[in-house]
Amino acid sequence: MPNIANQAAAPQKLRSKKGHERRINGTIYTVLVVMSIVWLVPFVFLVLQSFRSYKLEKGGMVDYLLPKQFSLDNYAFLFEGSNFFSWMGKALLIALACAAVSAALIHLAGKWLDRQDSEKRSTRAIALGCCLAVGFAVLAILTAALQGFTLAGGWGKLLISAALFLLAGAIMARVYLKQDSKLLRSIPGYVVEDKYEGVKKLAAMVGEFLALGLIIQCILAPMTMSQYIRWYGNTLTIALFTSVLQTVIVLSVSYALSRLRFKGRKLIMNVVLVLGMFPGFLTMITLYFLLKQLGLTQAGAVPGLILIYCASSGMGYYISKGFFDTIPKSLDESARIDGATRFQVFLKIIMPLAKPIVIYTILMAFMAPWGDYVFASYVAFGHQNGYNVAVGLYNWINTNDYQNYFTRFCAGGVLVAVPITALFLALQKYYVEGVTGGAVKG
Repeated sequence: MPNIANQAAAPQKLRSKKGHERRINGTIYTVLVVMSIVWLVPFVFLVLQSFRSYKLEKGGMVDYLLPKQFSLDNYAFLFEGSNFFSWMGKALLIALACAAVSAALIHLAGKWLDRQDSEKRSTRAIALGCCLAVGFAVLAILTAALQGFTLAGGWGKLLISAALFLLAGAIMARVYLKQDSKLLRSIPGYVVEDKYEGVKKLAAMVGEFLALGLIIQCILAPMTMSQYIRWYGNTLTIALFTSVLQTVIVLSVSYALSRLRFKGRKLIMNVVLVLGMFPGFLTMITLYFLLKQLGLTQAGAVPGLILIYCASSGMGYYISKGFFDTIPKSLDESARIDGATRFQVFLKIIMPLAKPIVIYTILMAFMAPWGDYVFASYVAFGHQNGYNVAVGLYNWINTNDYQNYFTRFCAGGVLVAVPITALFLALQKYYVEGVTGGAVKG
């Protein structure tokens, strides 16, 4: 009888255990939701205040959250005195037209090559040359029309544009002529095996031509910049250069310390670890006077800041090295036996396997200068054209009228948050994989 009673009581204990787990999980989720709300409230406040017109509802801090009348006055102020939208519109129009014409030409050339002996380099080169020639003609005519000058009156600028276009065409031709497939079908971005293949091809081409169109716009008709756009451009320039250079340096150092064995390796790692314990602010005065001697302060603050952010970036190798340690060394050894150099192993074998840590490194390198205030304010030192966005926006509410500039500060802050938010939403999967993968080994 006691055994029967115990057997009957067992399911009850099991149910109570599940109930206990549900209560714990419910508590955890509640805490996380509350923390998320607390974290989001300041951002929501910032967004709402950015739509409160500084002309109609004056004052910095007010006793209501929702604007009495939603307005874009603050955003209009950020672009005041600039031709940003017309400038970007022209570049986008050039990109769309050139992409459409080139896509049609490539499609027709591909059909023509299907009926020809496509193994002949001369046949493929002629087809590619025709596409580039017609594409350049469209680009030149459209650019001349948009900028308002005749072809005869702007030969210098058009020759520069032609050189850029032909350089891009030469790269495309070089990639294509090494392949055995049809015209340009092996170029990344053009071949997508799904039902949206045509749309993705066109989107990839628009992106490439848009980059080219922006360069041409900078040469033919430089953009008239407002104060905020100049600061935003400085920040974007610093962040992009820093993310590229810092990623190359960090990954190179991490690969060397992970794969190579040499005298002093442990000593270098220990010294870097100790030096990393000291904050970079301790070197601010020394760095400022050093950069001043090189002319990289105030008016030269942008290259000066890039140099500062990249100079000691190799010290942040810890997570990248940990990720490389998880990749089997047998892959390196097999490639070395087949005759690959160290650089080829790094570039063609390790890098494709290390996509998460590469993206993580790029994100970290991009974020650091994007929101930096201390070094940026110190190096620019009162020269407004050398400010980044953080220093410029703080200068608005610090030296100008706080009550009138508060809503404009909020609008500027919202635009600053857009790139970082978009990057995290698009790359968060790789970001998490990079962090967790790099934390396995030290």
